Amino acid sequence: FTSTRDMSRPTTRLTDTKKVSGELFSLTYGALVAQIVRDYKSMEDVNKQLEKMGYNVGVRLIEDFLARTKEEKCSDFRQTSEKVQAGFKLYLNVSPTVTSWSAASDEFSLVFEANPIAEFVELPDNFADINYSNILCGAIRGALEMVHLEVVAWFAQDSLKGDSVTELRVKFIKRVEDSVPAGDD
Repeated sequence: FTSTRDMSRPTTRLTDTKKVSGELFSLTYGALVAQIVRDYKSMEDVNKQLEKMGYNVGVRLIEDFLARTKEEKCSDFRQTSEKVQAGFKLYLNVSPTVTSWSAASDEFSLVFEANPIAEFVELPDNFADINYSNILCGAIRGALEMVHLEVVAWFAQDSLKGDSVTELRVKFIKRVEDSVPAGDD
């Protein structure tokens, strides 16, 4: 007979819970993408579904971000880029580099040395058209729409497709004004 205290794992090993959470998220997301591929067949439909899922995540995540950080309203799109960068640090524990601003300061890149959700992923040749990390584009679009900014986001480079880095472009389209739904005036 042995006590459970003797059989338990040693407690001297420290575990980085953020790393474990990130790895779990990455693996879970991979299983989700695999299921979407089985359900939709067309890579165009898969990409749309991933972006739509990201949009729904972003719509909900922005409230948590604002509550946690107590951030004030951004005065320009450069400040917005800094908040997006902070969001990646807060939720995925990565800090992309904000770079490649357009002359009009209405478009920028987020460059990731390592894609946080594609850590354990290798795309087969027949999946060259999939935008595996499209959930990130949707999350940015959804979050910024909730703070009255219409944007588009897309991948300019993808390490899963052989590029040296993952580059996500974000372009400001317009400010979205508050509107009252028909019949609520």
